[in-house]
Amino acid sequence: MKKIILLTLLILLKIGVYGQQKSKQDFQKLKWLSGDWIRTNGKPGHKGYESWKVISPSKLVGEGVTIKGTDTVFFEKMELLTKGNDIFFTAIAKGDPNPTFFKLTSISNSGFVCENPEHDFPKKIAYTLKDKKIYATISGDGHSVDFIFIKKP
Repeated sequence: MKKIILLTLLILLKIGVYGQQKSKQDFQKLKWLSGDWIRTNGKPGHKGYESWKVISPSKLVGEGVTIKGTDTVFFEKMELLTKGNDIFFTAIAKGDPNPTFFKLTSISNSGFVCENPEHDFPKKIAYTLKDKKIYATISGDGHSVDFIFIKKP
């Protein structure tokens, strides 16, 4: 009986270590996001920006802002972080103290998808790096908003 318990504990420990290593490896695939980005497909008269910084091997922080004239019409703090064996995208909109968590469901060297089916909108956030541009989409319930960013020179 003791051998079975010990074997079970060893297997669970190995699975936990593997999961943490995998999330660390996956997190490294997100570093292309770091830098200052300028939105190229905003509404006329609006300027949009995202800025991302690597804070640690398991955390990126970002800010998104939209400006119309001299007024900030949208501001959001964002994070990509590792919690346990998972990676999450968190968004904190201006005036809302509670972050919304989106779990990473897909990742490659040039993109990722995070989802939260319980959230009203968006339910899905997708980022892809292609031809030195970021193509981001937020979507849910049949609606979507596309963002295209170029890296600030």
